[in-house]
Amino acid sequence: MDLHIIYNKVFNWLLSNGPKLLFGIIVFFVGLWVIRLIRNSLKNRMSQKQVHSSLQPFFLSLSITSLYFLLIIFVMEIVGIELTIFTTVIGAATVAAGLALSGTLQNFAGGILILLLKPFDLDDYIIAQGQEGVVTSIQIFYTVVLTNDNKTVIIPNGKLFNEVIVNVTREGKRRLDFEIKLGYSADSEQVKQIIQKAIEETSGMLKSPVARVGVIALEVDGIRYTVQAWIEPKTYIDAKISLHNQIIKDLRAAGVKLPGM
Repeated sequence: MDLHIIYNKVFNWLLSNGPKLLFGIIVFFVGLWVIRLIRNSLKNRMSQKQVHSSLQPFFLSLSITSLYFLLIIFVMEIVGIELTIFTTVIGAATVAAGLALSGTLQNFAGGILILLLKPFDLDDYIIAQGQEGVVTSIQIFYTVVLTNDNKTVIIPNGKLFNEVIVNVTREGKRRLDFEIKLGYSADSEQVKQIIQKAIEETSGMLKSPVARVGVIALEVDGIRYTVQAWIEPKTYIDAKISLHNQIIKDLRAAGVKLPGM
């Protein structure tokens, strides 16, 4: 082919497309500069708003990647590159990825909501998914709970967030409820005083709210007493055991006949 013809074609293409190409390049580099400013601003704002440390890298990466993607699309529009096929491929890939990762995405969404809404925090004692224990780690896809018998339970965040979560720690106190059944030979007022005194002398029991001790039922074979005492969540098990032992000890010392004796 004649070089003169090639030269004319290139020259004509540059005349018709050169301004758009130059403008697209300028927009691209200006966009990179703006995105860099936005990145620094987002980083500072998230630190000020005390966004969870596990979420900061994710939100920053997602935001900046989206801005880069939009910038490239905008520059391609300016230059005049056809986007129909490109858009179709991206759409198909997105649908396929969504179907393949539906369970993973559900856990991911649950993790984001847990970290944002904070139904529980680290070191909280929770009851969920048939498990109960202390939260030791909150990740994007799962939450780790350490049970009372020292088992590590990993719960997917998708299931965790969509079911009932009982946060035992949040209110700062937990009520211990139990009943005691004694014969009619026992003086009910004496029994109540003994139990009340045991609550006051047991370590870990809270003074407020005030503990309640009373007769809950009169049955054929005895009187049923109810006990409601308040305990710090972290000492619940130890305080419960100590209180039960103290009540048994004090009742025996007072000569109250216990069941089976």
